[in-house]
Amino acid sequence: MQLQARINAFVKLGDFLKQFSNEVIQKNDKVEHNQLFFDGFKHQLKLAQEHNGWFTQENIRFALKSWAKALTLDNLNSWLRDYHINITNPKQVAIIMAGNIPLVGFHDFLSVLISGHNVLVKQSSNDKHLLPYLSKYLEYVEPNFKEKITFTEGKIEIFDAVIATGSNNTARYFEYYFKGKPSIIRNNRNSIAVLTGKETKEDLKNLSEDIFRYYGLGCRNVSKLFVPKDYKFDLFFEAIYHWNPIIEKAKYANNYDYNKAVYLMSEFDMLENGFFMIKEDESYASPIATLFYEYYENTNQLKEKLEKDESQIQCVVSNGILKNEIAFGATQNPQLWDYADSVDSIKFLLSI
Repeated sequence: MQLQARINAFVKLGDFLKQFSNEVIQKNDKVEHNQLFFDGFKHQLKLAQEHNGWFTQENIRFALKSWAKALTLDNLNSWLRDYHINITNPKQVAIIMAGNIPLVGFHDFLSVLISGHNVLVKQSSNDKHLLPYLSKYLEYVEPNFKEKITFTEGKIEIFDAVIATGSNNTARYFEYYFKGKPSIIRNNRNSIAVLTGKETKEDLKNLSEDIFRYYGLGCRNVSKLFVPKDYKFDLFFEAIYHWNPIIEKAKYANNYDYNKAVYLMSEFDMLENGFFMIKEDESYASPIATLFYEYYENTNQLKEKLEKDESQIQCVVSNGILKNEIAFGATQNPQLWDYADSVDSIKFLLSI
């Protein structure tokens, strides 16, 4: 199968996903094979939400919309333009996926197939409904994919390389278990924002998307702020208040109540507004419904600290302060070439 055929298949998948990316699902009769897959995927969306309370319809739609925007002919060509992709001896690449947000492992899945290799997928039990169904759509659009996609719930045994994502503890296990194979092993990372006090209300409102989308469960969610000494949080709380309906979600509310009780009993200083808390803390990983913050003296010292801690950081949100910074509100809309942990997965796949 030629590269262009693989690209075309994913473009058609993007067209299929576009139908489900708005609040009102709209069937497009021009989308290929809709008569076979449209109603079935609506059912998978329902199952995904019932199976995992964090996967609300809103967050699933957001994920589908992001992928629909990414899977265009222009985007795929721009992404792959600088690579020489000509795999003549396809390898079996195992992917061990996380399940924290909907379709979180899709980029790895896409990368393996678009490079020309075969994929062996072990999904998280938290996110097991969407990708297998979309794989069937891909196989129907491009029958040559039928021999290249395998899902397993058991032990991964026959493979040539692996891409695995997990916690810090599971990453250590992965590194030991897969030490004889080419691999990309990812562990916990968190995203941060650097504020100067000059941000507008609109900047901070955009930042709230980076904080609250997916309930803060993704590695691209901002979990910590760095703020200058004597920073006043009044405008920040005002700008994020439109997210207050989030407290109506039971799983979020339970975490908010629990973490608030822990902080109060421990007599920790924190600020809260009825649905969200901020707490001064040096850690990068904050609990659900909580954002950590830390003061900085000057930007040069902060840059040194962040460079030292770069293995713990996924994204940095700021405005004109740091290299490779991301704009406020943009962390959950990565481009295809924005690789997790800054590890070029296509380059890796072409090297095995």
